[in-house]
Amino acid sequence: MPTLPPEEARFSEPHQHRETAESFSTDAERYDRTRPRYPDALVGRIVAGLPGPDVLDVGCGTGIAARQFQAAGCRVLGVEPDARMAELARRSGVEAEVATFEAWDPAGRGFDAVVAGTAWHWVDPVAGATKAGQVLRPGGLLAPFWHVPQLPSNVAKAVVAVCERVMPDAPFNWAAMTAPALEMYRTQLTRAADTIRQAGGFSDPEQWRFDWERSYTRDEWLEQMPTQGAFTRLPPDKLAEILDHVGAAIDAMGGTFTMPYTTVAVTAKRTGAT
Repeated sequence: MPTLPPEEARFSEPHQHRETAESFSTDAERYDRTRPRYPDALVGRIVAGLPGPDVLDVGCGTGIAARQFQAAGCRVLGVEPDARMAELARRSGVEAEVATFEAWDPAGRGFDAVVAGTAWHWVDPVAGATKAGQVLRPGGLLAPFWHVPQLPSNVAKAVVAVCERVMPDAPFNWAAMTAPALEMYRTQLTRAADTIRQAGGFSDPEQWRFDWERSYTRDEWLEQMPTQGAFTRLPPDKLAEILDHVGAAIDAMGGTFTMPYTTVAVTAKRTGAT
Protein backbone atom coordinates (compact mmCIF):
# COMPACT_ATOMS: atom_id res chain seq x y z
CA MET A 1 0.00 0.00 0.00
CA PRO A 2 1.61 3.24 -0.98
CA THR A 3 2.05 5.72 1.83
CA LEU A 4 3.81 8.85 0.64
CA PRO A 5 6.22 9.56 2.18
CA PRO A 6 6.70 6.28 4.08
CA GLU A 7 5.82 6.27 7.76
CA GLU A 8 9.46 5.55 8.59
CA ALA A 9 10.23 9.06 7.34
CA ARG A 10 7.70 10.50 9.74
CA PHE A 11 8.53 8.68 12.97
CA SER A 12 11.78 7.18 14.22
CA GLU A 13 9.66 4.58 16.08
CA PRO A 14 6.48 4.15 14.00
CA HIS A 15 5.07 1.41 16.24
CA GLN A 16 4.79 3.90 19.11
CA HIS A 17 2.26 6.02 17.17
CA ARG A 18 -0.82 3.81 17.18
CA GLU A 19 -3.16 6.71 16.47
CA THR A 20 -1.78 7.03 12.96
CA ALA A 21 -1.73 3.28 12.36
CA GLU A 22 -5.38 3.09 13.36
CA SER A 23 -6.47 6.10 11.30
CA PHE A 24 -6.59 4.00 8.13
CA SER A 25 -9.99 2.64 9.14
CA THR A 26 -11.70 6.02 8.89
CA ASP A 27 -12.94 4.77 5.52
CA ALA A 28 -12.18 1.06 5.53
CA GLU A 29 -14.29 0.35 2.45
CA ARG A 30 -12.39 2.92 0.37
CA TYR A 31 -9.12 1.52 1.69
CA ASP A 32 -10.05 -2.00 0.61
CA ARG A 33 -11.38 -0.83 -2.75
CA THR A 34 -8.44 1.34 -3.80
CA ARG A 35 -5.27 -0.06 -2.27
CA PRO A 36 -3.19 -2.11 -4.73
CA ARG A 37 -2.92 -5.87 -4.43
CA TYR A 38 0.41 -7.64 -4.12
CA PRO A 39 2.22 -9.30 -7.03
CA ASP A 40 1.12 -12.89 -7.64
CA ALA A 41 4.81 -13.75 -8.03
CA LEU A 42 5.49 -12.64 -4.44
CA VAL A 43 2.60 -14.67 -3.02
CA GLY A 44 3.60 -17.67 -5.12
CA ARG A 45 7.24 -17.55 -4.02
CA ILE A 46 6.27 -17.35 -0.34
CA VAL A 47 3.78 -20.22 -0.60
CA ALA A 48 6.11 -22.44 -2.65
CA GLY A 49 8.68 -22.68 0.12
CA LEU A 50 6.37 -23.29 3.09
CA PRO A 51 6.28 -26.53 5.07
CA GLY A 52 2.48 -26.29 5.31
CA PRO A 53 -0.54 -24.09 4.48
CA ASP A 54 -1.04 -22.12 7.71
CA VAL A 55 -0.36 -18.40 7.33
CA LEU A 56 -0.57 -15.69 9.99
CA ASP A 57 -1.17 -12.24 8.48
CA VAL A 58 0.04 -9.53 10.89
CA GLY A 59 -1.77 -6.21 10.52
CA CYS A 60 -4.11 -7.81 8.01
CA GLY A 61 -6.19 -4.64 7.62
CA THR A 62 -9.22 -5.32 5.44
CA GLY A 63 -7.78 -8.64 4.28
CA ILE A 64 -6.19 -7.62 0.97
CA ALA A 65 -3.09 -9.84 1.27
CA ALA A 66 -4.94 -12.50 3.26
CA ARG A 67 -7.40 -13.09 0.43
CA GLN A 68 -4.52 -13.48 -2.01
CA PHE A 69 -2.93 -16.15 0.20
CA GLN A 70 -6.30 -17.88 0.54
CA ALA A 71 -6.61 -17.92 -3.24
CA ALA A 72 -3.17 -19.59 -3.35
CA GLY A 73 -4.45 -22.44 -1.18
CA CYS A 74 -3.45 -21.26 2.30
CA ARG A 75 -5.39 -21.24 5.56
CA VAL A 76 -5.03 -17.67 6.81
CA LEU A 77 -5.58 -16.09 10.22
CA GLY A 78 -5.36 -12.32 10.41
CA VAL A 79 -4.33 -10.27 13.44
CA GLU A 80 -5.47 -6.65 13.23
CA PRO A 81 -5.49 -4.00 16.00
CA ASP A 82 -8.36 -1.98 14.50
CA ALA A 83 -11.76 -3.59 15.00
CA ARG A 84 -13.28 -1.77 12.02
CA MET A 85 -10.66 -3.09 9.63
CA ALA A 86 -10.92 -6.58 11.12
CA GLU A 87 -14.69 -6.59 10.69
CA LEU A 88 -14.37 -5.76 6.99
CA ALA A 89 -11.79 -8.54 6.64
CA ARG A 90 -14.23 -10.98 8.21
CA ARG A 91 -17.00 -9.90 5.86
CA SER A 92 -14.69 -10.71 2.95
CA GLY A 93 -14.10 -14.23 4.24
CA VAL A 94 -10.92 -13.77 6.29
CA GLU A 95 -10.76 -15.02 9.87
CA ALA A 96 -9.39 -12.10 11.90
CA GLU A 97 -8.66 -11.54 15.59
CA VAL A 98 -8.46 -8.04 17.07
CA ALA A 99 -5.15 -7.33 18.83
CA THR A 100 -1.77 -5.82 18.32
CA PHE A 101 0.68 -8.54 17.34
CA GLU A 102 2.76 -7.87 20.44
CA ALA A 103 -0.27 -8.48 22.73
CA TRP A 104 -1.95 -11.20 20.67
CA ASP A 105 -2.34 -14.62 22.31
CA PRO A 106 -1.50 -17.45 19.88
CA ALA A 107 -3.10 -19.95 22.30
CA GLY A 108 -0.65 -22.67 21.33
CA ARG A 109 -1.25 -22.34 17.60
CA GLY A 110 1.62 -22.69 15.14
CA PHE A 111 2.05 -21.37 11.60
CA ASP A 112 4.07 -22.06 8.49
CA ALA A 113 4.42 -18.38 7.58
CA VAL A 114 4.10 -15.03 9.29
CA VAL A 115 3.50 -12.31 6.71
CA ALA A 116 2.78 -8.60 6.96
CA GLY A 117 1.68 -6.52 3.98
CA THR A 118 2.95 -2.95 4.45
CA ALA A 119 2.26 -3.25 8.18
CA TRP A 120 5.42 -4.53 9.87
CA HIS A 121 6.68 -1.00 10.63
CA TRP A 122 3.70 -0.59 13.00
CA VAL A 123 4.97 -3.56 15.05
CA ASP A 124 7.74 -3.24 17.63
CA PRO A 125 10.49 -4.68 15.44
CA VAL A 126 12.36 -6.76 18.02
CA ALA A 127 9.25 -7.96 19.88
CA GLY A 128 7.57 -8.72 16.56
CA ALA A 129 10.43 -10.84 15.22
CA THR A 130 10.73 -12.64 18.55
CA LYS A 131 7.02 -13.46 18.61
CA ALA A 132 7.10 -14.58 14.98
CA GLY A 133 9.86 -17.00 15.93
CA GLN A 134 7.70 -18.35 18.74
CA VAL A 135 4.68 -19.14 16.53
CA LEU A 136 6.53 -20.33 13.42
CA ARG A 137 7.09 -24.03 12.88
CA PRO A 138 10.64 -25.12 11.96
CA GLY A 139 11.25 -24.17 8.35
CA GLY A 140 8.46 -21.61 8.46
CA LEU A 141 8.96 -18.22 6.86
CA LEU A 142 8.81 -14.70 8.29
CA ALA A 143 8.04 -12.38 5.37
CA PRO A 144 7.10 -8.75 5.90
CA PHE A 145 6.73 -6.90 2.59
CA TRP A 146 6.07 -3.39 1.36
CA HIS A 147 4.90 -1.61 -1.78
CA VAL A 148 7.37 1.06 -2.90
CA PRO A 149 5.63 3.36 -5.43
CA GLN A 150 7.45 5.88 -7.60
CA LEU A 151 5.14 8.75 -8.52
CA PRO A 152 5.86 10.35 -11.91
CA SER A 153 7.89 13.51 -11.49
CA ASN A 154 5.08 15.92 -12.44
CA VAL A 155 2.64 14.34 -9.98
CA ALA A 156 5.22 14.16 -7.21
CA LYS A 157 6.13 17.82 -7.65
CA ALA A 158 2.44 18.76 -7.50
CA VAL A 159 1.98 16.81 -4.25
CA VAL A 160 5.08 18.41 -2.73
CA ALA A 161 4.02 21.93 -3.68
CA VAL A 162 0.47 21.70 -2.36
CA CYS A 163 1.37 19.80 0.81
CA GLU A 164 4.10 22.29 1.72
CA ARG A 165 1.49 25.03 1.35
CA VAL A 166 -1.49 23.33 3.01
CA MET A 167 0.40 21.28 5.64
CA PRO A 168 3.48 23.40 6.45
CA ASP A 169 3.82 22.01 9.98
CA ALA A 170 3.38 18.34 9.10
CA PRO A 171 6.38 16.21 10.18
CA PHE A 172 7.22 15.06 6.67
CA ASN A 173 10.13 15.71 4.36
CA TRP A 174 7.85 16.29 1.38
CA ALA A 175 10.71 17.07 -0.99
CA ALA A 176 12.00 13.52 -0.53
CA MET A 177 9.06 12.34 -2.63
CA THR A 178 10.87 13.48 -5.77
CA ALA A 179 13.88 11.24 -4.93
CA PRO A 180 14.18 7.57 -5.95
CA ALA A 181 11.51 5.79 -3.93
CA LEU A 182 13.64 2.85 -2.80
CA GLU A 183 16.04 5.28 -1.13
CA MET A 184 13.17 6.46 1.08
CA TYR A 185 12.52 2.89 2.21
CA ARG A 186 16.11 1.74 2.61
CA THR A 187 16.25 2.45 6.37
CA GLN A 188 12.98 0.62 6.94
CA LEU A 189 14.11 -2.46 5.02
CA THR A 190 17.52 -2.55 6.68
CA ARG A 191 15.99 -2.23 10.10
CA ALA A 192 13.59 -5.11 9.46
CA ALA A 193 16.50 -7.36 8.54
CA ASP A 194 18.65 -6.23 11.48
CA THR A 195 15.92 -6.85 14.06
CA ILE A 196 15.24 -10.34 12.65
CA ARG A 197 18.94 -11.10 13.14
CA GLN A 198 18.76 -9.65 16.65
CA ALA A 199 15.80 -11.85 17.57
CA GLY A 200 17.74 -14.99 16.68
CA GLY A 201 16.44 -18.34 15.54
CA PHE A 202 16.22 -17.35 11.86
CA SER A 203 18.31 -17.83 8.76
CA ASP A 204 20.09 -14.74 7.50
CA PRO A 205 17.41 -12.44 6.03
CA GLU A 206 17.07 -12.11 2.27
CA GLN A 207 15.49 -9.33 0.24
CA TRP A 208 13.12 -10.27 -2.57
CA ARG A 209 12.19 -7.65 -5.16
CA PHE A 210 9.29 -7.58 -7.60
CA ASP A 211 8.93 -4.77 -10.15
CA TRP A 212 5.59 -4.02 -11.77
CA GLU A 213 3.44 -1.07 -12.78
CA ARG A 214 -0.14 0.10 -12.72
CA SER A 215 -1.96 2.77 -14.71
CA TYR A 216 -4.23 5.21 -12.88
CA THR A 217 -6.87 7.59 -14.11
CA ARG A 218 -7.17 10.93 -12.36
CA ASP A 219 -10.21 9.75 -10.41
CA GLU A 220 -8.62 6.45 -9.42
CA TRP A 221 -5.59 8.14 -7.91
CA LEU A 222 -7.59 10.83 -6.12
CA GLU A 223 -9.82 8.08 -4.69
CA GLN A 224 -6.76 6.35 -3.22
CA MET A 225 -4.92 9.38 -1.84
CA PRO A 226 -7.20 9.92 1.20
CA THR A 227 -6.33 6.39 2.42
CA GLN A 228 -2.63 7.27 2.75
CA GLY A 229 -1.24 7.96 6.21
CA ALA A 230 -0.38 11.58 5.50
CA PHE A 231 -4.00 12.44 4.74
CA THR A 232 -6.28 10.16 6.79
CA ARG A 233 -6.85 12.74 9.56
CA LEU A 234 -6.72 15.88 7.44
CA PRO A 235 -9.72 18.30 7.66
CA PRO A 236 -12.02 17.96 4.61
CA ASP A 237 -11.29 21.47 3.27
CA LYS A 238 -7.53 20.93 3.30
CA LEU A 239 -7.86 17.48 1.77
CA ALA A 240 -10.05 18.91 -1.00
CA GLU A 241 -7.44 21.58 -1.75
CA ILE A 242 -4.72 18.95 -2.05
CA LEU A 243 -6.82 16.69 -4.27
CA ASP A 244 -7.81 19.59 -6.54
CA HIS A 245 -4.18 20.60 -7.05
CA VAL A 246 -2.96 17.05 -7.71
CA GLY A 247 -5.94 16.39 -9.99
CA ALA A 248 -5.03 19.43 -12.07
CA ALA A 249 -1.49 18.11 -12.49
CA ILE A 250 -2.83 14.74 -13.69
CA ASP A 251 -5.23 16.49 -16.08
CA ALA A 252 -2.25 18.34 -17.55
CA MET A 253 -0.69 14.93 -18.30
CA GLY A 254 -3.76 13.80 -20.20
CA GLY A 255 -5.78 12.50 -17.25
CA THR A 256 -3.82 9.29 -16.65
CA PHE A 257 -0.37 8.18 -15.54
CA THR A 258 1.54 4.95 -15.03
CA MET A 259 3.00 4.24 -11.59
CA PRO A 260 6.08 2.03 -11.37
CA TYR A 261 5.95 -0.11 -8.22
CA THR A 262 8.59 -2.19 -6.50
CA THR A 263 7.31 -4.65 -3.91
CA VAL A 264 10.09 -5.69 -1.53
CA ALA A 265 9.99 -8.54 0.99
CA VAL A 266 12.45 -9.18 3.81
CA THR A 267 12.38 -12.93 4.41
CA ALA A 268 13.97 -15.36 6.86
CA LYS A 269 13.32 -19.01 7.71
CA ARG A 270 12.73 -20.27 11.24
CA THR A 271 15.57 -22.56 12.25
CA GLY A 272 15.71 -25.23 14.94
CA ALA A 273 12.89 -26.44 17.15
CA THR A 274 10.08 -24.20 18.43
